[in-house]
Amino acid sequence: MDWKPHIEVNPQVLAGKPVVKGTRLSVEFLLGLFAQGWSETQVLENYPQLSRENLQAVFAFSAACLHDEQFIGQVLAA
Repeated sequence: MDWKPHIEVNPQVLAGKPVVKGTRLSVEFLLGLFAQGWSETQVLENYPQLSRENLQAVFAFSAACLHDEQFIGQVLAA
């Protein structure tokens, strides 16, 4: 999936954190919900401004970021 139509980085929104376009819901926040055990249904019910495609884009964006080995090394070293 091409995440670019769904995810944006804007210095004026959440200090430049990646967010779902048109929202203030960050990729980090949404991944955190899934890490806590939330289901896709729960996320979509609680945040009706999101679509299933937005959530797929969150995971595609995250996968693209993790593909960069330098990024992985920085996170693991922290």
